[in-house]
Amino acid sequence: MQLNITGKKGARIPREFVGLFIEDINYAVDGGLYAELLENRNFESMEVFGGEKKKDYFAKQDGLYAWKGYPENAPAELAVVQGSPVSINNPHYLRVKTTQEGSGFANQAYDGIYMRPNVRYAVSFYMRNVAYQGKITIAIVKGKEILCEKSVETQPADAYGWNKWIRYELELCIEQEVRNAVFAVLLENPGTAEFDHFSMMPEDAVCGVFRKDLAEQLKDLHPGFLRFPGGCIVEGSTLANRYQFRDTLGCREGRRYNWNRWATHGNSEENGFHSRYAHYGQTYGIGFYEYFLLCEYLGAKPLPVLGVGLACQYQSHEKVELDAPEIYEYIQEYLDLIEFANGGMDTKWGMVRAEMGHEAPFGLEMVGVGNEQWEDGESHFFERYELFEKEIHKVYPEIKLIGTAGPELDSPRFHAAWEFYHEHENKADFVYAVDEHYYIKPDWFLEHTDYFDHVSRGTKVFFGEYAAHSENLTEEKPPEEKSSNKNNLEAALAEAAFMTGMERNSDVVVMTCYAPLLARVGYAQWNPDLIWFDESRVCRTPSYYVQQMFAKNLGDYNIELDTIDLDAIDLDAIKEKKKLFCQASYDIHHKELIVKLVNVYSEPQDIQMLFDKDWKISGKTAKEILLTGKQLSDSNTVEREMIQPQETEISLENGSYQIPPFAFSVLRIPMEHDSLFTESPYL
Repeated sequence: MQLNITGKKGARIPREFVGLFIEDINYAVDGGLYAELLENRNFESMEVFGGEKKKDYFAKQDGLYAWKGYPENAPAELAVVQGSPVSINNPHYLRVKTTQEGSGFANQAYDGIYMRPNVRYAVSFYMRNVAYQGKITIAIVKGKEILCEKSVETQPADAYGWNKWIRYELELCIEQEVRNAVFAVLLENPGTAEFDHFSMMPEDAVCGVFRKDLAEQLKDLHPGFLRFPGGCIVEGSTLANRYQFRDTLGCREGRRYNWNRWATHGNSEENGFHSRYAHYGQTYGIGFYEYFLLCEYLGAKPLPVLGVGLACQYQSHEKVELDAPEIYEYIQEYLDLIEFANGGMDTKWGMVRAEMGHEAPFGLEMVGVGNEQWEDGESHFFERYELFEKEIHKVYPEIKLIGTAGPELDSPRFHAAWEFYHEHENKADFVYAVDEHYYIKPDWFLEHTDYFDHVSRGTKVFFGEYAAHSENLTEEKPPEEKSSNKNNLEAALAEAAFMTGMERNSDVVVMTCYAPLLARVGYAQWNPDLIWFDESRVCRTPSYYVQQMFAKNLGDYNIELDTIDLDAIDLDAIKEKKKLFCQASYDIHHKELIVKLVNVYSEPQDIQMLFDKDWKISGKTAKEILLTGKQLSDSNTVEREMIQPQETEISLENGSYQIPPFAFSVLRIPMEHDSLFTESPYL
């Protein structure tokens, strides 16, 4: 293949071009990124019934979920009660009555307690003496062996006979690695006591809240932005179940527990509209404040998303009518969120942020208006968006708004949405970009690398959720039968090929992000996912490395290539012609030409690069970052990462290069151009 690299400067590439999207699905947050080890730590768990075929959802309180008496068969009576809780937002707590010394209760802790050697774990809990005197021991137990323990002296009733909630704190540490243990709470003497809001947090949690290894993997992706907190959970299966901004603020004891919209995943008539995910909940240990902190840690722009008075349209027809006064409560949530992020300490919500520990504003620039909404004759989404846009920009005209084109590519709903946004292009700042979601087979991505060459250059595109799926998601199959939907090399290369087309069209595609981001092994409600993990290990998929290689190798401007066949052709023709997928850009700061190449075939491909006469090579070698494998079905696991990028120095003699089979290659070539580039657009 001959690759002519011209002297023509193309579109500027935004710094936030490659970002991240996080949603609490697949136990990604509670049980994942949230470093808290204990499950149902505040006794508020709910068991959820109802599903995709039956939309009358209901949640039943199950406060003892993940807890049981300890030791087994011990004479300990456990009851979840209400009356005078630590926080009225979480009204349930545990009452324990035991008639035997040294008995109590224990937490299953997701897949069991995992402790790393010589790491300190901060343990805290609230306790109130009802009729008890003595110590409380926190023990990590495996089988019948106590691996480590620590006791605290409890405080009796005060001089007036009042039994008050007292917060106790201690530390646990062990020299050896611990797996599959339980967290036990033991009463020294018989008696009755009440407990609430347990916590066990490792000392090295990033920002005091994020699981360290997962947070580090996110940082290594070099994201330009972070979209949060969802996803369908923003809307909720019901409006009461939606993700509410204010519920996630303040002390963690006061953050109202919510059942997760994904708790209904896989529910069917055959299993009584109940599944293994029925207890999937949100403690909001990671809320909006923590997501803003995560953005700072990642060096990413925040992109929060809120609802628009519509429950998830997949699952519900529940809505707040546009003429109802309640709709302004939803609009006010946007205004409060923006004030929380950007307001001074003399504002109501700016003061809340400061009291939580962050006096300086977070510098919020953009907000998503709804998730996957569409116009269906009942939702009135277009009118809804107009109202929200009007009211938000009345107070905050500088905030960029992200719209949505719904969930279905190339559907009547999709085209109707784009017609709506195009009709408003004469109104400045009506919408910054429109969110499109693509979960499609790898072949589609390979066939449509030119997709954005042919779209309107007016309203911008946010390619907000996408992944190459080896299996059709619309097929009626339970999650456990979708095992072929893996993050294999084939999917990663298809995504890389499509990304070359998106980056080439960065004048219209301004932001992109893969989805979903995280999945706990054994709890995947959606395949594939970017990062897999268990209690101690992390698996970076081939798709992860594709995202990383793009994010770390963004130039300032595209460079036009005049030898690429950009016409739409079918997949058979692509394979017959051995088409390679290419894109070039220029990094002004490092004075490097960046060439991205994707080879999806089983044979190596020879490339001859020809440079415009004004290009000057300024180094003897180039840097090659190469991601490849032996076959397209190759994938990574938490046990072994077979596919990782390798970085080497290579010589590009006379501009010749050979890309291996099944490979994505990034070449950074030291070069300068006599006239194209003078300074970075970001300086």
